[in-house]
Amino acid sequence: MIKKVGGLILALGFVAVIAGTGNAAEYLGAKKCKACHMKQYKSWSKTTMATSFENLKAGVKGDEKKKAGLDPDKDYTKDADCLKCHTTGYGQPSGFTSIEETPNLANVQCEGCHGPGADFRAIMKKDKKFKLADVKAAGLQIPTEENNNCMECHGPDSPFNEKVDPKYKFDIKERLEATHEHFPLKYEH
Repeated sequence: MIKKVGGLILALGFVAVIAGTGNAAEYLGAKKCKACHMKQYKSWSKTTMATSFENLKAGVKGDEKKKAGLDPDKDYTKDADCLKCHTTGYGQPSGFTSIEETPNLANVQCEGCHGPGADFRAIMKKDKKFKLADVKAAGLQIPTEENNNCMECHGPDSPFNEKVDPKYKFDIKERLEATHEHFPLKYEH
């Protein structure tokens, strides 16, 4: 009887865990976005965001690391403080966990700015004439000057901002224009 009760509690606990993560949107990686947003993908792939994970490796960007008070010979590819800004979805369900387990989520990709894409991608794939409001309701984020998540990585907590250049100021408008070509989209919506 105790075993059955214990088993029941274990089963209920398992269901609770599944229910708790079942609603989390899934990260897919930029290659999935590329299928419909080739122009944006190509433009993004030329930015420093597309190779940001490389900067965590020992010996890469040594002078910048020294100025920021970091050890240029240290490997930061497993440092949680660095991974949250140099990968996509780190610390989130289905987000980056390690280069060995989730290499498709290394670097700052589409979903780093636009949110985990599984839910809104499903809408886009189903109906090429989808409404933007529908994909926003499914989780699509569109950064603007008023509504952006850029400061999570480009704010004062980053060792590469004010510490390296006291005149540093993150200009969201400039960055939005430089991140990737936003238009024209493959499918108008």
